[in-house]
Amino acid sequence: MTSTFEPMPDDSWTGVLESPPGAEVQIDGKPYLYFAGTAYFALQGHPAVIQAGCDAFRRYGVHSATSRGGYGTSPSLLEVEQLAADYFQADAAFYFLSGYWGNNIIVGGLAGHYDVIFYDEHSHYSIMESIQLARCPAYPFVHRNPDDLALKFREHLKGGQRPLVLTDGIFASSGRIAPVDRYLELLQGIPNSLLVLDDAHAVGVLGDGRGTYAEFGISSTQINRHPTEPAADTARLYCCGTLSKAIGGSGGIVAGSAAWISHLKSTSRYFNAASSPSAPIAAATAAALGLVMTDPSIRQRQQNNARHLRTGLRKLGLEIEDTSVPFTGLIIKDASHMQMLQRELRKRGIIIAYAKVYSGVASAGQLRIAVSSAHTESMIDRLLREFASLLG
Repeated sequence: MTSTFEPMPDDSWTGVLESPPGAEVQIDGKPYLYFAGTAYFALQGHPAVIQAGCDAFRRYGVHSATSRGGYGTSPSLLEVEQLAADYFQADAAFYFLSGYWGNNIIVGGLAGHYDVIFYDEHSHYSIMESIQLARCPAYPFVHRNPDDLALKFREHLKGGQRPLVLTDGIFASSGRIAPVDRYLELLQGIPNSLLVLDDAHAVGVLGDGRGTYAEFGISSTQINRHPTEPAADTARLYCCGTLSKAIGGSGGIVAGSAAWISHLKSTSRYFNAASSPSAPIAAATAAALGLVMTDPSIRQRQQNNARHLRTGLRKLGLEIEDTSVPFTGLIIKDASHMQMLQRELRKRGIIIAYAKVYSGVASAGQLRIAVSSAHTESMIDRLLREFASLLG
């Protein structure tokens, strides 16, 4: 999923980002501390990442101008797929232009292996679009509520039917984590059941970087396998992710068994159409992924900063869950009050996000504060002080 959570500007402010996303940015010619967006490791502007992209521009040009089935596969694309397979401890990987397409790719690849879809009511737009393309009965369940999912099973799942459950791993607006363990308990007794996670915000962050399933102690050998491959006596597990957020590159990724990845590449229009990242983008992405894989301190800094932010917000009297997710969603009074908070922080040189409309956001909208590996404790403390002064 490549769509990002950005501050909504007022009518007098264009809000044009003139620098790479990081702890400090340039917007409309002015410097700001930046606590918005999804650049959780702040690698999008790293010198090694930029250099790799520049070198590939000179060697390969802007784009192959053809599909991967028509000589469009570059060495850079193959490098990303090999690195991603290693990173996720998988046999192989499928790298494509946008993480937004991941749910379409997986749900399409599972066609014929499910009869009814159940989805979290706060699911990301990309999940909703994959449901529309699936063209089968689909029912929402209450956000992160396994009991309601069980109720929906009783109401809508007929004997012998195979359910497909769709949910975000980390929800893009709130930062809450799906209760995967509870869903698996529920699916345990249903033959040929399927669980698919959109892990766009979890890749790099949860489970030593491998995502939500790893956070719950689930081995990579159980994830993203072809439905015909032997599997443990439990639900079959699938996920997709992006390399555009925490990792600092661009494009979507699915990593899994060789049979599953081969199936996706041979059947998906996202492989045989001209929909692959260009060689320069792939080269930059490979460099970013290589940095994450070889330098664990990048993730550790992000985790430390996330804890520091959450601790500080709790001291301000706000209800904040104790997780290592690098962002948190806040609803404070009403829309006008939250817009005021965002506007006043901007006047003080600090950017946070306010979303009026987004998946999982209530009618009043929602503030969203994110930290990255590049922030220092003093930067976070400044945000907390200014935020406290506005909260009164």
